[in-house]
Amino acid sequence: MELTVWRTFVTVCRLGSLSAAAAELHHTQSAVSRQIAGLERQLGVVLIRRHARGVRPTAAGEVFRHHALATLNEADRAVRAAREAHDGVLARPLAVGATPSLAAGIVPGAVRDLLERTGPRRWSLLPGLSAHLHRRVSTGGLDLAVVTDAPPGLSPDPRVERRFLGLDDMVVVLPVGHPRAGRDPVPIQELADQTWVEDNDGSAALLEQHAARAGVDARIDLSAADLPGKLAMVATGHAVALVPGVLTGALRADVTTVPLVDPPTRGIYTITPRRDTHPCAPLLHDLLAAAFA
Repeated sequence: MELTVWRTFVTVCRLGSLSAAAAELHHTQSAVSRQIAGLERQLGVVLIRRHARGVRPTAAGEVFRHHALATLNEADRAVRAAREAHDGVLARPLAVGATPSLAAGIVPGAVRDLLERTGPRRWSLLPGLSAHLHRRVSTGGLDLAVVTDAPPGLSPDPRVERRFLGLDDMVVVLPVGHPRAGRDPVPIQELADQTWVEDNDGSAALLEQHAARAGVDARIDLSAADLPGKLAMVATGHAVALVPGVLTGALRADVTTVPLVDPPTRGIYTITPRRDTHPCAPLLHDLLAAAFA
């Protein structure tokens, strides 16, 4: 089987559309359809089903997609390694992932300390939510990711090794000039009348659980697509928000934070693949642990 066809199938599954996959891959839609049909004949199973809004993988297709993605990632790494060896660049690139709050400061700082010890090498940083980063590590797309156990938590996976870094206290971010800015830790009851904005289900769950324990409701009336959007809505006075404490040092200048009494916390972990672990991964974990300590 040709990896080109596998890549076509993975792209179709990711985009949920034959036409969108054709456009991204610079093929015609009929060529993409023929590739998928040929792959189905080779495997002897149906891989995708068409529906009103596009296509989705069957159960067999989803299983094949998972293994195909891992194989394609390994093939891409093999190509890069061969080219770098030919060019005399023997240092293996380091692919790192992190949740947005950790990607904003702590993780790049740890990589800086790593490169000071090991010498220069190519590296990349992929921000994302924990579940997405977990999948990328398990399929070989990342060498190390820094994730959290914020709801819905981290699923056990024998393909990855998880190591604890520390606990992170959540804080409330406010616009500069807010009446509660600069205060000592405040109970959530004092903020129950505020409008809240959230950008992901995990952070919203932490806020709602914390408020429920205190016997109040937190009105999450606004939503944002991502962390920068959430902070922009706070900065312009539309709402307040719960954010990770690790983000405090990297916040924009027009917002400030206030700690909570008995704040909600989340655990921070590194995850790495159990097979083909990057030589720099153990040292990077230690540097991250030192940053948390």
